[in-house]
Amino acid sequence: MKSADNIKKNLVAPLYCNSCGKVLKVENGILKEDAFEATKEWGYFSERDMEVHHFNLCEECYDKLISQFQIPVEVRRKLEVL
Repeated sequence: MKSADNIKKNLVAPLYCNSCGKVLKVENGILKEDAFEATKEWGYFSERDMEVHHFNLCEECYDKLISQFQIPVEVRRKLEVL
């Protein structure tokens, strides 16, 4: 699975949205649009024990996903970017 970290390290490889298949825009090794990147290491008491799942979602697919939540996501604002 390709990740945003690969793009940031200039390993110019396409980054796809796992939901819609959209290719995220990369110019000169720089990701020009943001994506939601998730990694889950499954543990005991699950049917996926010892599996690691990873996926990326474009902003549109992320918005569609979270619009279905019964409890909204917690959103915090940053005061500065480091």
